[in-house]
Amino acid sequence: MSGNTFGNLFAVTNFGESHGPAIGCVIDGCPPGMLLTEADIQGDLDRRRPGTSRHVTQRNEPDVVEILSGVYQGQTTGTPICLLIKNTDQRSKDYGNILDTFRPGHADYTYLHKYGLRDPRGGGRSSARMTAPMVAAGAVAKKWLFEKYGTTFKGCMTQIGDLVVPFESWEHVPNNPFFAACADVSQLETYMDELRRAQDSCGARIRVVASSVPVGLGEPLYDKLDADIAYAMMGINAVKGVEIGAGFGAVAQRGTTHGDGLSLDGFMSNNAGGVLGGISTGQDLEVSMAIKPTSSITSPRLSIDTAGQPAEVITKGRHDPCVGIRATPIAEAMLALVVMEHALRQRAQNADVRVSTPNIMARTDAR
Repeated sequence: MSGNTFGNLFAVTNFGESHGPAIGCVIDGCPPGMLLTEADIQGDLDRRRPGTSRHVTQRNEPDVVEILSGVYQGQTTGTPICLLIKNTDQRSKDYGNILDTFRPGHADYTYLHKYGLRDPRGGGRSSARMTAPMVAAGAVAKKWLFEKYGTTFKGCMTQIGDLVVPFESWEHVPNNPFFAACADVSQLETYMDELRRAQDSCGARIRVVASSVPVGLGEPLYDKLDADIAYAMMGINAVKGVEIGAGFGAVAQRGTTHGDGLSLDGFMSNNAGGVLGGISTGQDLEVSMAIKPTSSITSPRLSIDTAGQPAEVITKGRHDPCVGIRATPIAEAMLALVVMEHALRQRAQNADVRVSTPNIMARTDAR
């Protein structure tokens, strides 16, 4: 009811606040018998964690995950898995000046009206720090899906501010702090340095792809696979738009172009983004999302205080000039959680379904 749990068969309940003693999640529904250690989860957390370059927040959290339950002798037991990540580098004093004022673009105003009070320290529950437990849960889902179906997830930044990031190769993504699929990121670094000096921020566009997804995942109406993907991506902080496949580009296409032709060698294109009628085709799931500029900037902005009087707000603290820089592993995790949910649903409902028509070979786009 309170919106802190994602999923039903693979239910992830997220807990904690940005400046509390710890954050974490409880995963209910992970199948038993899968080998699982902290090392299986830590890699994705390290990709997301703050303080890794001058282009992201300098809050230096190690984000070390602890498995508190649901694993015995290195195997999942089928009981709830509790994952804990301790907060170690909070600096709550930076938020003393906003106790009674509302930061433009933040959830201060809406949280106060919803709950009657708010935690101003680092955004509290509305902080992007709360994505860390979802990345941890996503790592568990990724492992199960890979072992069961060979499903893999990858993502990259395709635009930052008004700079389009050229795609060269997926091999470049882990070699730079932007998750950019190009060898030279000097232009991006210069852009971010100039942005920081201007005391401003920018948005970003992130692309995420799931490959080797089983055909048949998803439901025909209100639990469509692509609907749940959009729901999941919109749950990520600062996301303002989601595209599946050709997305909004489909407006300018014609039916002769947009409809993906079929052959036994594979679909001839993937404008559908791997989903038809709300159900996976077995082709790559192609998702893009738009992330707004960071709301926490040091430039003075006009607002009001809790008494309704005019106020000027200067946001102090350590913040990402572009929250999209660290969003790629978050998007991967949320896509994995959606696929995991639907894989378990398909296994429960339609495991005995057999058809004589062969599966169309999956054609993975090199880009």
